[in-house]
Amino acid sequence: MLETDQVLSLLRREAPRFFELAEVVGKWVWIQFDDRQPSDVTSLLSELGFHWNNRRQSWQHPCGRFTKGANDDPRSRYGSRFPADAKAA
Repeated sequence: MLETDQVLSLLRREAPRFFELAEVVGKWVWIQFDDRQPSDVTSLLSELGFHWNNRRQSWQHPCGRFTKGANDDPRSRYGSRFPADAKAA
């Protein structure tokens, strides 16, 4: 039950490549890839607490906040940001 900032710190420390792709949507952390990933990548994401959302084609970490699925894009409701972009600024 890690909070959003804890998940981001874990990614920054243990999987910097994933941190660079991480998008915070509301309180959740999403990671999307352009193509299918090898099993070692998906295994690591799973170990870090992410699950695959087939409808959104994204790996998602709920950061301790489980909510009922939304039909619309949660980005429009909750906003989103890319922490790696803020770090580079």
